[in-house]
Amino acid sequence: MAPSEFRHRYLFCAFLLCCSFFLCTPIHPQQQPAQPAGKQTEPQTPAQIELLETKIRFETNGDSRKEVHTRVKINTELGVRQFARLNFDYNRSFESIDLPLVRITHPSGGTVDILPSAIADNPHPAVINAPAYQDVRIKAVRILGLAPGDLLEYRVITTVRHHPLAPDFWLDHSFDRAGIVTEEHFEIDVPASSNVQLHVQPEFTYEIIESENRTDAQVAYRWKRTAAPKEAAPEGFPDVLLTTYSTWDQLSQKLVLGFLPRAISGDDVLAKTNELTQGAKSPADKLLALHEFASQRIRTVDLPLGTLGFSLRQLKDIIASGYANPEEKAFLLVALCKQAGISADPIFAGGPVSARELFPSPELFSRILVRAGKPPEVRWLDPSLEVAPMGAIQAVLRGHRGFLLAPVSETLREPEGLWPTIPLELPYASTQHVKIEALLAGDGKLSANVHYSLRGDNELLLRVAFHQAPKEKWKDLAQLLSLSDGFRGKVTSVTASDPSATREPFTLDYEITVPKFVDWSKKPVHIPALLPQIGLPDPPAKPSPGADASPIELGTPLEVETHMTLHLPPGTTIQTPTGTSVQRDYASFASQYSAKGPTITASRHINFLLRQVSADRAADYNAFLRAVQNDEAQDFTLDHSAAAPSNARSPSSPKTVSPPKRAKP
Repeated sequence: MAPSEFRHRYLFCAFLLCCSFFLCTPIHPQQQPAQPAGKQTEPQTPAQIELLETKIRFETNGDSRKEVHTRVKINTELGVRQFARLNFDYNRSFESIDLPLVRITHPSGGTVDILPSAIADNPHPAVINAPAYQDVRIKAVRILGLAPGDLLEYRVITTVRHHPLAPDFWLDHSFDRAGIVTEEHFEIDVPASSNVQLHVQPEFTYEIIESENRTDAQVAYRWKRTAAPKEAAPEGFPDVLLTTYSTWDQLSQKLVLGFLPRAISGDDVLAKTNELTQGAKSPADKLLALHEFASQRIRTVDLPLGTLGFSLRQLKDIIASGYANPEEKAFLLVALCKQAGISADPIFAGGPVSARELFPSPELFSRILVRAGKPPEVRWLDPSLEVAPMGAIQAVLRGHRGFLLAPVSETLREPEGLWPTIPLELPYASTQHVKIEALLAGDGKLSANVHYSLRGDNELLLRVAFHQAPKEKWKDLAQLLSLSDGFRGKVTSVTASDPSATREPFTLDYEITVPKFVDWSKKPVHIPALLPQIGLPDPPAKPSPGADASPIELGTPLEVETHMTLHLPPGTTIQTPTGTSVQRDYASFASQYSAKGPTITASRHINFLLRQVSADRAADYNAFLRAVQNDEAQDFTLDHSAAAPSNARSPSSPKTVSPPKRAKP
């Protein structure tokens, strides 16, 4: 999430971090031998790139040649795994990849050259079931026999001919800032006759070399770095940006002209529009039907923007095939909307916050969205997210400006020109409800059913996670979610609503058991309310002298309700904590705890009303935060006289079960 969206929502950030490891199998470094006492060693990277040389030459027709020469010192087994296979993506319709050198030099001085038979050229995994995209490929080389202490050296040459947007060209580059590269050389060679614009971060000095050949005059820009800069780059900004586009308007029109010749709404598209909107009673109903078709019934082939050279297939072919890349899905939805009489435009998003302050380049953006309708009924859509509810845009994109792709006649009528702002808020209220039904048995075993119902940002995160994972892995996802909520136990069963049923909240149910949750023989027993913890952001640190204090970011307004019912063994005496109620204009919190017979209940309700709290109210927010934290730290006190037999108890069973820790920014 974006910093402003760091949320307290049941440790979902931790859940997503766990999911990233679950979906992308982690590589664990081999444990290193312990160092002798008193001997200090420098931290060792798994692999150190001793030399990275990159040279790119552009021609006047837009063709280019890029050569990368790399020497890598392998330090650990993790480094061996990282470089055991080198992958290079390309589109063979206008690119080619050559590997003239792949060599291993052993510490003894012996060398081994990797044979061409070790180099494979296959379709990219994302396009295996997409015949129209078979030109999107990966050239891979297996590095067999690599070991710690070896030096790996390779050269990669990428040639581009007849790019769909030629003769224009562009590139961006960022230098290593983590100390992984010891020495880096970077060179760009461009025709002297080209109208090139170059943006370079101030800390990166370079030299300019002009050739004397008047028939083929070139200008070279060269960098040589041997140490990382002390300051990090502005978020999302490249260190070097080069482009032949003189204005953003020129880039927008060039992309539109590249896309539109194939994005022609013929009779087949009109027929599909009429079929999808038949029976729709309002423009909103029509838009919903068209959005669900483009996002859910056209499978997303998840390729980065520009992989196909910013070109499209015919829309009728997209519909017939049942799959599309993000650009094609966006332009298909735009065409369907326009056939239905709904205004719609494709918009690039996911670039630097102040992208318009840079020179124009399509490389600056990572996603494509669709803006449909006219004020006040405007909806922003992301059809490439197959399970996104209509109007659900990722939090990291909201509140920033997008880059409009539209003919000049339309951009001139835009109040914000080429840079419309993606709404900060979602078009519907965000809510999260968690209900827990639990049983604590006489032998100390806890069994619980946990039910989630969500609308909003975390709903989208869970929909995507459960949509991408096969059903046999859902239990693993629920296990990670339970851990992120602070529930320590084994998930035994999971059910979830259909991730593509986006008109209703996403729901998830799982059962969890903890065999020795308490030891009844130790009196009394203290247990927390079995509710997910709410991780509120900490107050801002004291600003440095002369600096302004930062506001406290609360994120998207959200109403959270949690409720627990816990059934205890007969004869258990119970002491309940005291409820809390705190009201502010930016948030409210209330809790209730009660007991009736052998059953206890607990509920917490927090409602985030504003996105942020001003810096001058930090003391007030700190008091609100302490009130919530103190409430969550309270325990139920239990005493059960009919203790389980001693041979059924675990001597290590705790007397007190600590509550889950609060999430921290």
